[in-house]
Amino acid sequence: MSDRRHHNTILIVDDAPENIMILSELLLPDYAVRAAVNGPKALAIAMSEDPPDLILLDVVMPGMDGYEVCKRFKNSEKTKDIPVIFVTSLDEASQEAKGLELGAVDYITKPYNADIVRKRVHNHLELKKHRDHLEELIQERTAELLATRLEIIHKLGLAAEYRDNDTGMHIMRLGHYCRIIAVAYGLSNDESELLFNTAPMHDIGKIGIPDEILLHPGPLSDKEWKLMKTHCEIGARIIGDHPSELLQTAGIIALTHHEKWNAQGYPQGLRGMDIPLYGRIVAIADVFDALTSKRPYKGAWPVEKAVDLIQKERGQHFDATLVDVFLEAFPDIISVKEKFSD
Repeated sequence: MSDRRHHNTILIVDDAPENIMILSELLLPDYAVRAAVNGPKALAIAMSEDPPDLILLDVVMPGMDGYEVCKRFKNSEKTKDIPVIFVTSLDEASQEAKGLELGAVDYITKPYNADIVRKRVHNHLELKKHRDHLEELIQERTAELLATRLEIIHKLGLAAEYRDNDTGMHIMRLGHYCRIIAVAYGLSNDESELLFNTAPMHDIGKIGIPDEILLHPGPLSDKEWKLMKTHCEIGARIIGDHPSELLQTAGIIALTHHEKWNAQGYPQGLRGMDIPLYGRIVAIADVFDALTSKRPYKGAWPVEKAVDLIQKERGQHFDATLVDVFLEAFPDIISVKEKFSD
């Protein structure tokens, strides 16, 4: 009964073959038609790889009635957006209200009026087309906003990085290191990508540190070091309190990436699991990259020496489990280091 030349497919669900025949004759000139004589068959068709664009659903059927079928359609991600029009001889307002509460978009009563059937099917297909188009526009706009926000985060990270490392490669490596550790630790792809995109903001607070301290070629005095440590809180204030998950995560990282597992870090002196996971991951990646990179106040350490220090600080500076994960993923860490060298 299906004609694939037509763009839209209508699924007719009715236990009476004569009703299916009448509706099919009304719709076939303009639509492809599929039919089901009971609820389970209707669900199977709707859940298939080729779902209908609209469903005409009889209310009174043996076994699974139309209300139960509609409920199952609306509870499934695959079928919840397919318009359902109930077909019934019942005309009580309470029955119509029940169907609409379940998610149906309309009612058609028996006996059928051909013009009304065609018009309502047409109107609800047009409404769905319009709704789908709006959803596509919203998704496109959301993607654009996300891309813009990510670009801003990246640029702000670069702005801080250029204060004491004019290649900007540190934040590139850091993002990749963090994602590698996160994936190896078992975080989801979304969580790992979130960390990858926000880790570059970890040192944004350095914008507020004077050059004579940030670029000092030797050890800092106690007073200078105290001021240098304020970059965590400065960074958190720059990012601010924002509903965006990206900026919330960036703020957490900026504030906590210098906390230590043994509570000897700064600025809050957090201990162990009280330190947010993302802050703990960035701590390892940041220290490894800082040690193995040239800075105004020091030369680059050999990789082996840096790894030895991280192992010695297992359970002290760093989360022991994350150190183990870092070491397991070390071949990937080295690949990134070589790819994004200064």
